[in-house]
Amino acid sequence: MKIIIGSTNPAKVAAVKNTFHYQQTEFLSLDIPSGVSDQPFSDEETIKGAMNRAVGALQVGNGDIGIGLEGGVHESAHGLLLCNWGALASKDREPIIAGGARFLLPVEIADRLRAGEELGPVMDDYAKKENVRKHEGAVGIFTNGLINRSEMFSHLINLLVGQYYYQKGSKK
Repeated sequence: MKIIIGSTNPAKVAAVKNTFHYQQTEFLSLDIPSGVSDQPFSDEETIKGAMNRAVGALQVGNGDIGIGLEGGVHESAHGLLLCNWGALASKDREPIIAGGARFLLPVEIADRLRAGEELGPVMDDYAKKENVRKHEGAVGIFTNGLINRSEMFSHLINLLVGQYYYQKGSKK
C-alpha cells in the first residue's frame, strides 16, 4: 500500500506512520496546499483544508490513500477552541473525514488569533521556542506535555483508517 501524506510537517507525518505500522506500507510526504487560510478559523474551513490536502496528495502522489491533516480554531460561546480535522481520500469513493480533540485556548492566545495572527508563530512567541507546530504543538504546551501534536493527530488517523476499513468491509 502506498500512503501519500499531504504535509511535510514532522508531527503529522509521524502520526500517519505510527498508525500504519502494522503492514507493509510505502509513505510519501508532499507539501500539498490546503487551499484555505493560513489560520483556518472554523470547523468548515479546517475540514476543507484537510480534504484539499488528502485529495491533492492522492492525485499528485499517485498512491492508494491520500491523507490530509489540518489544525485550526473554532469560535464557541465559551471561547476560541483549538480544533483539528483529518481526511482520507482513496480511489472510487468520497473522502472520509474525522475530527479530533478540542480545548479552549487561553484568552491571550485567542485574542492574538482574532486580531489576525497565526497560531504557529503565536505559540513560538508564547512558549519562547521555535517550530512548536512541528513538535509538541499548542496541545503539548497547554497540556503540560501529556499529549503532543503527533499523538493528537494519531487519534484522527485511527478514526479515518477505522472508517476506511469498515467501509471496505474488511479488517486491517
